[in-house]
Amino acid sequence: MTIFHAAILGLVQGLTEFLPVSSSAHLVFVQNLLGFKEPLLFFDVVLHLGTLVALFIYFAGDIAHLIRDSIYGIFYLLRRKPLAEIAQIAPYSRWALGIIVASIPTGLAGFLLKDWFESLFGSLHTVGFLLFGTTLILVLTRFFQKNELGIDQAKYLDFFIIGLFQSVAIAPGISRSGSTITGALFRGLKREDAFRFSFLLAIPAILGAGLVEWRHGASTWAWGWPTLAVGFLVSAVFGYLSLHFFARVVRQGRIHWFGVYTFLLGLLILKLA
Repeated sequence: MTIFHAAILGLVQGLTEFLPVSSSAHLVFVQNLLGFKEPLLFFDVVLHLGTLVALFIYFAGDIAHLIRDSIYGIFYLLRRKPLAEIAQIAPYSRWALGIIVASIPTGLAGFLLKDWFESLFGSLHTVGFLLFGTTLILVLTRFFQKNELGIDQAKYLDFFIIGLFQSVAIAPGISRSGSTITGALFRGLKREDAFRFSFLLAIPAILGAGLVEWRHGASTWAWGWPTLAVGFLVSAVFGYLSLHFFARVVRQGRIHWFGVYTFLLGLLILKLA
């Protein structure tokens, strides 16, 4: 792998990680175009960590409130205050509990089906067909019009169902952001809260997958640290820019238009495969 290859893959990751078009599908596709026939799982993790940095920067305020209110929430819980009262005193503790509940299905799926999910990354045919699944998920958002609930009104069942949507997106070709935002809209959350919760939920998912693959793949990486650094930096910069763009799209209720793109991309990948 050259520096140029690393920059191209970092660009692809940054532009597609937060848009509902499946960054994993794009990485598998572009890696094949560049001549890499085997999945570059460890390098993909480095690219995901780059976009994770973009998440931390974009949502710095929300993350600070999450940490603060989680500490307050634990303190008040130890003092045996009711959960409803804690949610009023430390509102972001509700977000933290929601993230924990929604992360359970993804964690279980990743742990129990890790080898099966990884096997899917080597097949362009699988990626092409799963992109049609993303298309269906995105089109469904067109029919969810009554989105009036805030996170403080969501039930734990709502969080768990959003987590189920995210667990499906471990497969390449299924968009994580598209799935979780669709799940949130399906459960009646406001668009703004659906957007923010979807990407705050991504943090433990990306961190968990990154730690596992880093441990298994760091010692086998043969192309040197400069290529990793370039991929990481490019994915972080363009990930931050794509977040700004996608936030506006979600607020305008136009996420379903990405379904046209994923459908056409799925057709292209199947044709080339």
